[in-house]
Amino acid sequence: EVVRLSLPEDQKISVTTITVGLSTVLTCSIRGALRPPIIWKRNGVILNFLDLEDINDFGEDDSLYITKVTTIHMGNYTCHAYGYEELYQTHILQVNVPPVIRVYPETQAQEPGVSASLKCHAEGIPNPRITWLKNGIDIMPKLSKQLTLLANGSELHISSVRYEDTGAYTCIAKNEVGVDEDISSLFIEDSARKTRLSVGNMFYIFSDDGITVLQPNECEIRRHIRPEERIFTSYEEICPRVEGEGAQSCLWASAVNIRDKYIYVTQPKQNRVMIIDIQTQKAIQSLDVDPLPTKLYYDKSHDQVWVLSWGDMQKSSPTLQVIPEASTGEDQHVIRTPFEGVVDFFIPPTNLIINHVRFGFIFNESKSEVHKIDLETVTHIKTINFKNSSCVPQTMAYTHLGGYFFVQCRRNRSVPASPQLVIDSVTDVVIGPNGEVTGTPYISPDGRYLVSADEDSGRIKVQILTVRGEIRLIYDLQTNIHVSDLTFQPSFTEGNQYYIYATSHLQTDVLFVELSTGKMNVLKNLKDPITSKDWPWSNYNRIMKDSGLFGQYLITPAKDSLFVINGRQNTLRCEVSGIRRGNTVVWVGEV
Repeated sequence: EVVRLSLPEDQKISVTTITVGLSTVLTCSIRGALRPPIIWKRNGVILNFLDLEDINDFGEDDSLYITKVTTIHMGNYTCHAYGYEELYQTHILQVNVPPVIRVYPETQAQEPGVSASLKCHAEGIPNPRITWLKNGIDIMPKLSKQLTLLANGSELHISSVRYEDTGAYTCIAKNEVGVDEDISSLFIEDSARKTRLSVGNMFYIFSDDGITVLQPNECEIRRHIRPEERIFTSYEEICPRVEGEGAQSCLWASAVNIRDKYIYVTQPKQNRVMIIDIQTQKAIQSLDVDPLPTKLYYDKSHDQVWVLSWGDMQKSSPTLQVIPEASTGEDQHVIRTPFEGVVDFFIPPTNLIINHVRFGFIFNESKSEVHKIDLETVTHIKTINFKNSSCVPQTMAYTHLGGYFFVQCRRNRSVPASPQLVIDSVTDVVIGPNGEVTGTPYISPDGRYLVSADEDSGRIKVQILTVRGEIRLIYDLQTNIHVSDLTFQPSFTEGNQYYIYATSHLQTDVLFVELSTGKMNVLKNLKDPITSKDWPWSNYNRIMKDSGLFGQYLITPAKDSLFVINGRQNTLRCEVSGIRRGNTVVWVGEV
């Protein structure tokens, strides 16, 4: 008997759109007598259903069942009959997400005559439309020279407030699959300015001479914690004097913000992590960790801080430790992890849509593989081997749109840089190189843009993730900036858009690019960066730090001073002098 298979012409490509959280069935339309079993692939990789959590083939009809769709499932699925690969059907899965919003500020008081802004950030797929109500009544008919909407409704601006502007302003974000709303309250009162000084909306800069708390709006130093100040619980000095050294000075490597309550910061030479209380702006505790702690990461989903220590400057005995219940801030302790020889680790960030992250990755010295770990149980799950590639991982980035990890390979001086590898998190398989793209991958907070900076060539490639889970190159920018660090600044003129700001390893210029157009510009003469020799802790010898979802200021250090950039105007706001090696910076939002 002869196998005869057919697939109707109009069913070669089938598009399914499903809302996140629901289940869906993809049915294979290949028919025929004696049809062999159906094989399903995702991104060209055969699906092994024993390994997959949410994807099954438990139908009699060889359909593919996804029990709880998330944004990682979007993308390409194909089916063919076993042994007959040339006849295949493509299923494109698009995933819609109901809007999620944040407003800022939740409440504010202003004096008559000043201007006020109420901001609303909305994410969803498709992009949500934003409308505003004041005390329950649509604001649209009231728009005027004095009352304007900016950036597709993301900002409501009142140019000169009057008493009657007091009220509850509701931001409503809607798309085809849902709606979300929140209230920002505005009070107009005579003595609004005199309210007590806030401890929020500040940069904390850790430098040789202690800790500087900077209010960027006025470029005002609100507090300076000196090296000889003492830690509240132990009464030790914050930066103990070292025998044989002249002036008492500090050495910091890495710091993280814990829910705007605490800052954890490493002191590599003291082999400890110090905890700062944001409310009182004081050092409250230090924790002894393994020698030379150089990198911290706050795992928000499990409220724990991961600490990478090198052991020594040659990284000969690196360890990874965890500080649990980080946001309690009381009597903290440190837990050892069972992982050996960890040179670096990567934990995907959370965002508005993805608020729980289960897995992280660790890299070993000069091995072509990454290890997937369970963050909650702190255990090894599996090793993803790059066997067909000589790639030794250097950094990783992740987008929840299609669930892709991008791996930068370590540069080998003698050969050209190899392209990034792409790992599909649904199957945990390397699905190939990311085209010709090399360099360090950076993903925008909403997961939609991938910006890769090749520090050797100065090339910056911008890719976009489509609603179909495709990775598309949109700009290939030739710059002479050899990028040290790069960050995303939400646009003030368009909703759901970004600028990027990038610093250089060697030059004094800062680059900014408008991602919606690819337009480049340069802020010139921001003085020399800290040398790599003076910053052995990471490749980022000149960081660029933004001020969160609603902030308009960015900060970048030079050797002996600090520059504040106004991201709204793309201009330099000020230089703060007398801050040496201030390359560890934390932004603290509303407290």
